[in-house]
Amino acid sequence: MYSNLVNFIRNIYETNDFIPLHSPIFNDLEKQYLSKAIDTTFVSTVGSMVNEFEASIQKFTKANNAVAFVNGTSALHLALKVSGVKENTEVLTQSFTFVGTCNAIKYCCANPVFIDIDKTTLGLCPVSLKSFLVDYCELRNDGFCWNKKTEKKIIACLPMHTFGFPCDTLSIKSICDDFNIILIEDAAESLGSTYFNQHTGTFGEIGVFSFNGNKIITSGGGGMIVTNNIDKANLVRHLSTTAKLDHLWEFNHDQTGYNYRLPNINASLGLAQMQKLKSFVKQKRILAKLYQNWGKENGVYFAEEPQNTKSNYWLNTIITENKKEKENMLLNINKMNVMVRPAWKPMHMLKIYENCQKNSLVNTEFLYERIVNVPSSVSNKHIL
Repeated sequence: MYSNLVNFIRNIYETNDFIPLHSPIFNDLEKQYLSKAIDTTFVSTVGSMVNEFEASIQKFTKANNAVAFVNGTSALHLALKVSGVKENTEVLTQSFTFVGTCNAIKYCCANPVFIDIDKTTLGLCPVSLKSFLVDYCELRNDGFCWNKKTEKKIIACLPMHTFGFPCDTLSIKSICDDFNIILIEDAAESLGSTYFNQHTGTFGEIGVFSFNGNKIITSGGGGMIVTNNIDKANLVRHLSTTAKLDHLWEFNHDQTGYNYRLPNINASLGLAQMQKLKSFVKQKRILAKLYQNWGKENGVYFAEEPQNTKSNYWLNTIITENKKEKENMLLNINKMNVMVRPAWKPMHMLKIYENCQKNSLVNTEFLYERIVNVPSSVSNKHIL
């Protein structure tokens, strides 16, 4: 079976060379935009292309505001900070995520609380979320949701759209509203994904995207906050530029800020990639269907987009029968010079987060023992 899958993948990419998990696609367009940025000499955090990149994301997602960051984790950090996450507060999130999600919470000196995921969406499970809140939490007279076990305020809920599959965001939002918890979406992997025809990242108070080199589009490094709240957009923009007050020559800063602004040269790359995003999504959805059809013919289950969603299929995902099959697949296919990878080790299994509160994580552990991601890059020959 492993040889059959490898041959299938090699036929897709038409190569006998090493096949990576997900690599960016560049051509002359990126070179033109990079040259333009270099010619302006504005290659750092001051330059028109940063604003243009923000406008392109804003238009694509139909958000009211967008603010560019040097990476997705820094964007998450300030999204949480301006939402009131701080020392002695908590954020509900999923253990099944990239470590940057939890690191951003800890940057605020707050604690993550781990909620189980859903087997269909691979993202935070609304049933598990509500169960935790009903069993362990209460709304008090101050208007905040309190964790009765830890005696700490729960400020935010941070679901992640895993591998580009939208989670059940409307159900999660409804539950958060009932408990006065701010919804912040970790949409790092889901640019181009929609839920009921609305773009991920735009359901909550704030959404965050990543443009790391392995994402559907890249600016080298890079992240973006989208929000319909103009005050929060202005605040994160201010904080991300060292909290410097506008003045022709004076260096005045009104609070502790962060050097998180995206450089202009990175934004130029992102702008070129944005022109290809619709084509990327189209081709990745075609690739996903090829994998799914092959899987049905060969007894291999590939995860499919949940009902009422349209996924960008950032990473195509096999769910194996058991842990042994996963390990055999990883061992054998990587030996054949085709990169396949497991999901991240769940956060509650890492020493740095093992003492965090959690509810039953049966789905998290079930999927961690079974998931294998397969090559999901777009083929350069298909890009317009």
